[in-house]
Amino acid sequence: MKYLSFDIEATGLEDHDLIIEFAMVPFDANSRKIETTLQKHFYIKCPSFEQLKPKLNSWVIENNKELITTAHEEGINLLDFKNQMQEYLESSEVKNYFNNQKIVLFGKSLSAIDLPFMNRDLGREWMTKYFHHRNLDLSSFCYGLIDADILPEGMDSGNKLMQYLNMGEVCHTALEDAINTVKMYFKVLDICNNKA
Repeated sequence: MKYLSFDIEATGLEDHDLIIEFAMVPFDANSRKIETTLQKHFYIKCPSFEQLKPKLNSWVIENNKELITTAHEEGINLLDFKNQMQEYLESSEVKNYFNNQKIVLFGKSLSAIDLPFMNRDLGREWMTKYFHHRNLDLSSFCYGLIDADILPEGMDSGNKLMQYLNMGEVCHTALEDAINTVKMYFKVLDICNNKA
């Protein structure tokens, strides 16, 4: 199947937090090919780090100051983001790649932050216009593989799974994470095929 791998970075995990970076890249699980010619990346404008700091958690303060500053200085507003996303999704290249079908989203821990924030900021109606109601969440997929004794305990964590697959650590930049999540999926599929 073909999927659209995407990842967001945000100012935190709470309802009031903001998307500050978004990236996506299509891929074909059958051919194991990532279509980097169709990858897309955005910074999304947010208030300054100093304005946000009182509501940020300690991990974000320690690790994401630079990303928040970049989003504040270089980001586009949410309406421009939505319009550019729509142009991308309605482009002939993307429509042809997905055979004019609704796109199945792929990512890591989608239900925790990615999909709720996207539904909130782009609108549920807009999301259902372009994206299939089903999605493929790598973390959830790995739970099943842990239950089937194909992966060891703890491999539902992106960081632990990357280390287990000898891929280093999670980057916490949207485009690298979107691509690395696909690469992890390919490696996990290979593990499944070798166990069959």
